[in-house]
Amino acid sequence: MKKISDQELETLKTLTGEFNQLKTSLGDLELQKHGVCLRVEELKKEFQSLESDLMKNYGTDSVINMETGEITQKEKDGKDK
Repeated sequence: MKKISDQELETLKTLTGEFNQLKTSLGDLELQKHGVCLRVEELKKEFQSLESDLMKNYGTDSVINMETGEITQKEKDGKDK
């Protein structure tokens, strides 16, 4: 019966092991990606809900400064006061 050399067998095992490890890593990354995508969708919904509440409380033409929380109103031509 023919047999590959010990060195060829070791190389084959090493490459197969690395290949399998990389496939597992890709699967793990895909699961992480899926989790991140789900969280992005949740954040979009939370943002939309908050935006709706803020518009009810402060008006649809309100502009909120993200650093100070100050509220200004949009001018008619689209510029902020």
